[in-house]
Amino acid sequence: MNKLLKHILFPVLIVVAGYSCHKVVVPITTELSPDVFPQTPAQFVSVTIAPYAALRGNYELDYWFIQSLSTDEAILPARGGNWYDPANGYNNLHLHDWNSSNGWTNSTWSWLSRVIGATNQSLSTLITKEPDSIPTKKSSLAELKIVRDVAYFMMMDLYGNVPIDTVFGDYTPHTNVARPDVFKFIESDIMSALPDLSRATGTLMYGRANKYTAYALLAKMYLNAEYYTGTARYNDCVWACDSVINAGGGSLYALEPRSTYLNMFGPTNGPAQKEFIFAIPYDPTAGVYPGTNGYNYRARYDLNRNQGMQFGYAGSTPGTNIDPVINQTTGGGLLNSKPSGPESTLSSYYNAYFYDPNDCRYNQWLVGPQFNKDGTPLMVKTTKGGSQGYDATYTGSDANATYIYQLNLTPEVYYRANPASGANPSLFDLGNDDIAWNMGIRNIKILCDYTNTANRNQNNDAAVFRYSDILLMKAEALLRGATPTRGQTPLSLVNQLRAQRTAAAPWSDINLDSVYNERCREFTWETWHRNDMIRFGKYEGIWGFKTDTDPNHRIFPIPSTALGLNPSLKQNPGYN
Repeated sequence: MNKLLKHILFPVLIVVAGYSCHKVVVPITTELSPDVFPQTPAQFVSVTIAPYAALRGNYELDYWFIQSLSTDEAILPARGGNWYDPANGYNNLHLHDWNSSNGWTNSTWSWLSRVIGATNQSLSTLITKEPDSIPTKKSSLAELKIVRDVAYFMMMDLYGNVPIDTVFGDYTPHTNVARPDVFKFIESDIMSALPDLSRATGTLMYGRANKYTAYALLAKMYLNAEYYTGTARYNDCVWACDSVINAGGGSLYALEPRSTYLNMFGPTNGPAQKEFIFAIPYDPTAGVYPGTNGYNYRARYDLNRNQGMQFGYAGSTPGTNIDPVINQTTGGGLLNSKPSGPESTLSSYYNAYFYDPNDCRYNQWLVGPQFNKDGTPLMVKTTKGGSQGYDATYTGSDANATYIYQLNLTPEVYYRANPASGANPSLFDLGNDDIAWNMGIRNIKILCDYTNTANRNQNNDAAVFRYSDILLMKAEALLRGATPTRGQTPLSLVNQLRAQRTAAAPWSDINLDSVYNERCREFTWETWHRNDMIRFGKYEGIWGFKTDTDPNHRIFPIPSTALGLNPSLKQNPGYN
């Protein structure tokens, strides 16, 4: 698999220490110092290592949690105290009762600040040290600007009013900038970069920002502009979408067919994915940008703790279950360790959008009785009772007796009233027996990678912008009043996508709600659902254990760590 991180990023040493709100306090050093400017494409790639490695850092961890667990698509409850983490607050993300000390709001801000700081330094190196005579200088600068703009877009989307900081070496505290002005800055920065961005795709530009990455980012901004700035920009959204649709005469990007839809997110994905406009490459052998996580841990979080042998590594041949019964105390090994199994979706979300077995997206979910690769029931061996057994509330005299059952993932996630279950509702806790651990419908869209037996890290690259999103964004913009182009209608655009996703008959009618439903089906687990819920006015709804309806929670608080580092920052409305 020819991935950017594997072949270009990993061999280069990156050393980083410290950061401020958007500034790197201790300079980043690479094989190329500011006195040794890049003169070849390969040397330029070395200069971009820090920004791209930083972007990869926490995208599939902190960013995923804050974007997904705050919606109705995913929930991560505690089980017998396991995964109850008051410092980070998985429960706070679900309940919408976070504050400025929440671990995920702090770590996500810090991560995005690292991306911006690293990019500012790389830009400074190129601007000040690379001669204008170098043919690639303009495209190099433009590409790095888009990396920074992606990070600023994520910050604007999450925190609203954020400081703008573009000069490396300027450690003057910057105050927040109003969200509409942050929007204007990002838009202007992208527009200034567009003429010089590469049109190349494929292996050469995989994992790097090209011209179509910029258009996709603009489309996402314009679709949400009414929420971000108070002014609708739907015609501009259509223009940006058309700029991708028309790429290469309309043949540069394409939808993945039904038969291989889930492969698009598997451990062997990469430059061959024609639906990927911009993806973040992951590779277990790649170095980690200091101060970030750098891993893709999806299988650790998304599988039940007894599903290791069902999906791969079992201590022997991957995909082969050599023991007809899994010992609950050891489980089936996955990536050289048991999956943890904390995440699932809510049955209300699953039932609302994933009811069509003829839809390939239906196959990303696991619910009900589970089976091995060979079709035999997936059996689990434990005890009848006890805190680690099948049912901690079981009071029979044979509570310690062996109990063998077929793994059954039950749809409902609920607190159990009987204290004997080991549950503590005040801790967002379901209990510590198999009944609790087996609660919840599991998602396997980011299919586990059993080829890496050294740790839980995965090869699966993360899609940030996909061609299907371009089609659905254009359809939505048209429904919201944009002028039609290219003879396309909202109905034709959505049916174009659905033709590659389901065997069901094409739609004969369409409205905004049906587009929202299609987005739920298409982009589950891809960090876009919070953005969609807010735009469609659904984020203040009631789901799971959440009852909060405060519109101030559409954005997160400025983190306490950032406020401590930069006294010029002002807290967002509705937060102390």
